[in-house]
Amino acid sequence: MDYYGFWQMLLEEISAAPKNGERRIVTFNDARQYAGALSQWKALKAKRPGLRRVLISPLIRAFFVPAAGMGRLMNRFADVLCIEEDIRIQIHAAPGEKSGTAIMPWGVKAIHAPQAWSRSTGVHVKIGVIDTGADYRHPDLRHSLASGVNLLHRGMLPLDDNGHGTHIAGTLAAAGGTRGMMGVAPRALLYPVKAFDHSGSAYVSDIVLGIDWCVQNRIDIINMSFGMKTRSKALHDVVIKAYRAGIAIVASSGNDGKRGGDYPARYPETIAVGAVDKRHRVASFSNRGPYIDVYGPGESIPSCWLREGYKEMSGTSMATSHVTGAAALLLGLRPELTPRELKLLLRRSSSPVLLRKGQRRASLGGGAADALRLLRAGARAKRRSSANV
Repeated sequence: MDYYGFWQMLLEEISAAPKNGERRIVTFNDARQYAGALSQWKALKAKRPGLRRVLISPLIRAFFVPAAGMGRLMNRFADVLCIEEDIRIQIHAAPGEKSGTAIMPWGVKAIHAPQAWSRSTGVHVKIGVIDTGADYRHPDLRHSLASGVNLLHRGMLPLDDNGHGTHIAGTLAAAGGTRGMMGVAPRALLYPVKAFDHSGSAYVSDIVLGIDWCVQNRIDIINMSFGMKTRSKALHDVVIKAYRAGIAIVASSGNDGKRGGDYPARYPETIAVGAVDKRHRVASFSNRGPYIDVYGPGESIPSCWLREGYKEMSGTSMATSHVTGAAALLLGLRPELTPRELKLLLRRSSSPVLLRKGQRRASLGGGAADALRLLRAGARAKRRSSANV
């Protein structure tokens, strides 16, 4: 392969790129050709400033390029490359209302997390939260947040300028004690991965880089409260890599109120989450279907917010953080569990959701998450495994 010619053509595409932020994901089918292109890129980028705008993901052998089209490049290197649009992806939450202090949110109680804390609080479990960042000054999150990474401004803390990531972090692992809020797994350690901007929008490439970072930093479980309608080969490839590395990915199904759902929740390697309301029914806004592995509380969920505040929000985003927290409680007891085993235990230990008129249980997928039942199911599975050794 002519690596110099490849980068020359790519540089022309970058120079001609429109200013609207369009990007492309260029993936190599062969590891050796990716290595050759990477080596040439490193040699050229000092002299060609345009190439410094290219980002890389060694995990899936990809370059993220600020360019549009690239038909000429694809025609010349069609046998070795896959080029796809770097699609915009959105967080899964509806606007909420400000609320007062939430010591024990209804969702945390609904999944019986407080009853599970005598067995596990999620201690030593590392949760990657790919989102808008987190409020490091919030008193209820002060002891729950690790440094994480800011993919939009490298070298800076992943500070939240939207609020969604802080809300997710609160449900996951707030530890405010008697004066603040308590999350599902209050002793877990959160690693905010800021991939989304202030408007709650990110590129697929930002998500790929976020998962890549989580794999490199040996995160135990990843919370992904966002989605898109379109398949992405690059995103699926990196999800598979994380799955094979032993990292469980919990993803929200979307808020369209339809049968079906968004990606990455629809990938079989993820744990797909829908939302239930306060009456233990599938929430009217929640996507549903047989692919849903488990449902979590998602209606009017109070949690941490910016400037040391609290806010209620609804969405499958909120449901996902409850499920991720429950999974972290189990991983605190059984860190050896694979993503597949964790998914099976979540499904088997869930409780039946109440049906709305005209609904059939088989059409909904899994049941509602229950942290206490999950820990008991995990303990039983371990005893059976030990007996068979």
